[in-house]
Amino acid sequence: MRTERGGRIAAGLLRWAAAGVLLVAAGVGPAVSAGEEVIIIRVSDAISPAIADFIHQGLAAAEKQKAALAVIELDTPGGLADSMRTIIQAILASSVPVAVYVAPSGARAASAGVMITMAADIAAMAPGTNIGAAHPVGAGGQEIDGKMSEKVVNDMVAHAKSVAERRGRNAQWVERAIRESISATESEALSEGIIDLVARDLDDLLRQVNGRALPGRGTLTLDAPRKTVFEETLRTKILKTISNPNIAYILLMIGLAGLYFELSHPGAIFPGVVGGICLVLAFFAMQTLPVNYAGILLIALAIIFFIMELKIASYGLLSVAGLVSLLLGSLMLFSGEGPEGRVAWSVFVPTLLTVGGFFVAVAFLVMRAQTSRTATGAEGMLGRTALVKTPLAPRGKVMVHGEIWNAVARVPIAAGAPVRIVKADGLLLEVEPLEPESGHGPETG
Repeated sequence: MRTERGGRIAAGLLRWAAAGVLLVAAGVGPAVSAGEEVIIIRVSDAISPAIADFIHQGLAAAEKQKAALAVIELDTPGGLADSMRTIIQAILASSVPVAVYVAPSGARAASAGVMITMAADIAAMAPGTNIGAAHPVGAGGQEIDGKMSEKVVNDMVAHAKSVAERRGRNAQWVERAIRESISATESEALSEGIIDLVARDLDDLLRQVNGRALPGRGTLTLDAPRKTVFEETLRTKILKTISNPNIAYILLMIGLAGLYFELSHPGAIFPGVVGGICLVLAFFAMQTLPVNYAGILLIALAIIFFIMELKIASYGLLSVAGLVSLLLGSLMLFSGEGPEGRVAWSVFVPTLLTVGGFFVAVAFLVMRAQTSRTATGAEGMLGRTALVKTPLAPRGKVMVHGEIWNAVARVPIAAGAPVRIVKADGLLLEVEPLEPESGHGPETG
């Protein structure tokens, strides 16, 4: 009897324990539990390959740490379209919810920043900020003319509307921002359905999104979030400075000019050191830029032509070939979709003229030095006029360059007669008579 009663008690305890385990398990759902980490990625610069790489690394770190939320604090005037697309792809592919927060007060999300904000799971702005003016322009800020403008604008509109519709935001306003360059304040953006909320600061943002339902991601729970700022690496800081196509092109040209000068004047050292450093920086920047390797090969071929000009008397033909290769290679070097991914003409023309002129000038100076007549030593006296001091019969002495030299002639020559030096053998000069009608050699005293 006691055994049966004890069995019932044990079975009841097991049922209660199982129910407790199920209740605990039921509490672990798609919502993020309290105390989860929030990764903060601060961007306050133009959108460039370096910024795209930085955001991609930050989102990857958030996924690795299984963060509850990644917040991109954005303040940008815009930037490169290719980099913008890379960032949008990273945001849409992130397994961690992403919030884009245009902050602090006075910040803006212009041009490419509009589309990045639209791509976020949560779009927010701080008081005193603005968003808009997304009409595409060229790398130097100039308007894109003709059919290229229509093509670029239509492509960007289609992309932006697709992203906005996916996030349930105002696609019509985004189209106007691109075509008409309209802009909106934070309150206007909220009323137009461009953003989800306005937050005073980051803490206010986290309070407002706590418990928010995110489509396809469940409910976001941030009762006690741990905020971690994702810091820029040294690589990112360097890339931010040099990853502009204009800067990368200038560094490449300076590097090639420095190495070319070092090859043509061995031992100069300084130009070679500067050239090497600039080339390394240029290639480091080009790993994040849309580079056409045919352009690099043509530029390398141009350098080979200029070096060959130093060794072969082509009378300038190799220099012309080098200039043509340098021009074509520079035009083909960057292969971005739009003008913003290429070198601006205001940078391209002066740089090409300066570096091309430098190459030609160095080749000309080296060629002139190689073909010019020797002015020193025994070889420098060949063809010079000398004055016979003692009769040459056949040996005697002559004066040249203010010095007395032993000389020999094939025919007797009287003292005081001018002669031409035709050969130098050690300290002995071979001379010949100078006819009166041809006596136009340089004076030797």
